Amino acid sequence: MTVLDSRALNRATLARQLLLDRADLPVLDAVAHLCGLQAQEPQEPFVGLWSRLRAFDPAVLSDLLTRRGVVRTHLMRRTVHLVTADDVLAWRARHDLMLRQRVLGTYRRELAGVDLDELAAAGRALTADNEPRSMTELARALAGRWPEPGPRALGEMLIAALVPMVQLPPRGLWRTRAGVRNVPLSSWLGREIDPPAPAGSDPVGEALVRRYLAAFGPAATADLRAWCGLAGLPAAVAAIRGELVTFRDERGRELLDLPDAPRPDPDTPAPVRFLPAFDNALLGYHDRGRIVDDADRGLSVAGARVVLVDGRVAATWDVKADTVTVTPLRDLSRNDRDAVAEQGRELALFLSEESNQRVEIGDSLR
Repeated sequence: MTVLDSRALNRATLARQLLLDRADLPVLDAVAHLCGLQAQEPQEPFVGLWSRLRAFDPAVLSDLLTRRGVVRTHLMRRTVHLVTADDVLAWRARHDLMLRQRVLGTYRRELAGVDLDELAAAGRALTADNEPRSMTELARALAGRWPEPGPRALGEMLIAALVPMVQLPPRGLWRTRAGVRNVPLSSWLGREIDPPAPAGSDPVGEALVRRYLAAFGPAATADLRAWCGLAGLPAAVAAIRGELVTFRDERGRELLDLPDAPRPDPDTPAPVRFLPAFDNALLGYHDRGRIVDDADRGLSVAGARVVLVDGRVAATWDVKADTVTVTPLRDLSRNDRDAVAEQGRELALFLSEESNQRVEIGDSLR
């Protein structure tokens, strides 16, 4: 079986994630291809798409939110994602059990003794008026019936698991600050969520495997599980295994892939890319060694914004006083610093309301 080293996996990841060469895709198609974008920080998806698409216009993404082509909702791993309307309607029921289990993993003691089916029914009845509410408002409205858990546990279970909800604009619009207001997903989109598949079949799981490999492959089943949070996909993998090709990584893990998906030459040049906090390219794997060194792995879960140099995490970045500030994690060559500065100036211009192109590159942390 062919072994793919970390550099081969790196270039495949960059190609699938639209980071090897900016794509000419429409924004909606890019969001769909990426299986959604991590979006708990409302402005981060704009940087993620700017790094991936040519001539990206942030107004297009804002318009998709207001016109209900994409939504902000809890989905993969119980985190807030920006996903297409079609995908969330197709995928949400398949994530129900995982979402409940994830919330219970945090609030099991507080929610002990609460009948979750009764709580779900009460939540649906409360939100049937389609009035936008914060999580706290929802929890307080039901606290008289369930006073013991407290508003945080009650609200998290309602919003993230029991009642499929969306976060309404202006939350998540370009250069807009707004609190979270929630309404039921089906009422916002005017369509009901697809029902669960009959027992013994998993068409959504099979579709998720194919879609994940198209955007993240080649990958191990542990990577797939780390991305979506779903434990019950072995049957889906087994059902479509005949469609897939297999490889090994340097650790001997089996890697699955779509036969015609891009696997570029490992020596393909990789341009500098600025990634937002919690970017898919880092969080979409159990083994993140294809893109980040073990010493820097914690950056991906700490919400650090990172800079890719030759396809790997080589620096962090932030914006301070209207200046893009870059902190290298290791020494950069003069050519690399020049490339980081050039891309940083473009990012500063994108983020600025005043045609600002200020960039500062600090000293290496090591």
